[in-house]
Amino acid sequence: MTKWALKLEYNGTAFVGWQRQDSGLSIQEVLEQAATNLNKGAPVSSIVAGRTDSGVHAEAQVAMIQLPEGYRPKQIRDALNYHMKPHLLVVREAAVAPDGWNPRFSAIHRAYRYRILNRRARPALLEGQVWHVAAPLDTVKMHAAAQLLVGTHDFTSFRAAACQAKSPIRTLERLDVAQDGALITFAVEARSFLHHQVRNFVGTLRLVGDGSWPIERVLQALAARDRAAAGPTAPAEGLSLVAVTYKDDPFKFET
Repeated sequence: MTKWALKLEYNGTAFVGWQRQDSGLSIQEVLEQAATNLNKGAPVSSIVAGRTDSGVHAEAQVAMIQLPEGYRPKQIRDALNYHMKPHLLVVREAAVAPDGWNPRFSAIHRAYRYRILNRRARPALLEGQVWHVAAPLDTVKMHAAAQLLVGTHDFTSFRAAACQAKSPIRTLERLDVAQDGALITFAVEARSFLHHQVRNFVGTLRLVGDGSWPIERVLQALAARDRAAAGPTAPAEGLSLVAVTYKDDPFKFET
């Protein structure tokens, strides 16, 4: 058997998230069913870099599966994509996984993007891809507040109550807020994240942007180490996983 690294792109709108659920269609289910077709009907399991929630999108999610020997990377990519039609889930790249490589534990960096559409009119072309906020937001203040969160901190105030991580301490490498017309983009980077951490950042910074909170209150929320001290969780549809980085990158030589 050959272990294959897969770089996946998907629109999460129609899915209940990555992980299989008792009801609803998951990304994991669609991928593994497609892989089963390449494995003579025998079930195939997958390992993923990080489980995305219902409605969250990905430009470069990374997973690993095992299939019989004899396939070439382009064959794996094209065959899986054929069997995953018509779902909005595709394999962008396939590569043989290095020995000892794991898509989750070998990752050294992850990057997310969150987008807000800040205008009165609701989205049409970007429906399901952005959080629509009609009230004007001050992105200069939001960016300034975001910088208070960069660095190594106890992020208890910004993780979901159901988060299963052993420690709330994480090192946030980047949290930039930029505006281009009506579109506000959050660029967020770290080695790893807590459950709902990015969405809780965005929900909190929105309160700064609309004037509900002064900038300093974000620092107070961080210091409180209490989820109730921070802002609400932003909707899932504005979030996308845009990159997972590896020291031993299996896709380095694939096109």
